[in-house]
Amino acid sequence: MAGRKKKSTKPAAQVFNVVYEDGSLSSNRRIPGELLVDPFGAEDVMELAQRAIEKQDAEIAQRSGISKPPIKEITRA
Repeated sequence: MAGRKKKSTKPAAQVFNVVYEDGSLSSNRRIPGELLVDPFGAEDVMELAQRAIEKQDAEIAQRSGISKPPIKEITRA
């Protein structure tokens, strides 16, 4: 007899669309759910998502040598 699978207690990843200052679009940017949880409840989910996306952009720029422009707008996909 097969056992039951336990449900994950981790928050699910969320997907965002990002518009940069130069008008370029980066769609379906996946952010892990644990980065979008503020234990104190002081910050908005969009602020946390923007910080995570900026960190991802910095890592990509470091590897490729090409930096992204500043973020203009973030929307949940």
